[in-house]
Amino acid sequence: MSTPGNPSIRIGTGYDVHRLVEGRDLVLGGVHIPFEKGTLGHSDGDALTHAIADAILGALVLGDIGQHFPDTDPEYEGVYSIDLLKHVAGLIQKKGYLVSNIDATLVLQKPKVKGFLPEMRQKLADALGVGFEQVSVKATTTEGLGMTGQGDAVAAQAVCLLTTAH
Repeated sequence: MSTPGNPSIRIGTGYDVHRLVEGRDLVLGGVHIPFEKGTLGHSDGDALTHAIADAILGALVLGDIGQHFPDTDPEYEGVYSIDLLKHVAGLIQKKGYLVSNIDATLVLQKPKVKGFLPEMRQKLADALGVGFEQVSVKATTTEGLGMTGQGDAVAAQAVCLLTTAH
C-alpha cells in the first residue's frame, strides 16, 4: 500500500548529450563501439547510461547525475558510467523501489548501433540487477538535422518506471 510520501509507482525522465570528438572512445550503454570519434566527457561520456541514471534519480527525487558524481571531482574522471549506474541501482533499493522498466532512445546519425543494442540492454540490465526484458534501448537519427544529425554529438533520452518493493 502506498503512502503520501512513498507512492507505489514513480516515473522519471532523463536526457543527456555529449559532443563527439576524435581521440576518445565511443561508449554507449556500457558497450565500446568502434568509430573514429568518441564522446567528450569527464567520465567515459556514456550519454545513454547517464540519461538512464538521471531518469532513475528523477523518479526517486534525488537530483541528477551531476549532483551525485560531479565533473569537478577527480574520482570520477574517466570512470566507466556503468559503475555509476550500479551505485544508482543501490539507491533504488534503499528507497524501497524496484525497476519495473526502462525505455531509452539513442539519437545519433552514425555510427549505426542497431547490432549493439542487445549487448547494451544486457549491460544496463546487469548493472541495475533486472531482467533483459525490463530494459528497452532504441536508436534513431535526426535525418541529418541538428547537432546529432551533423555528427557533432550523441544524445539519449530515457524514462523509467519504479514500483514499490512491498
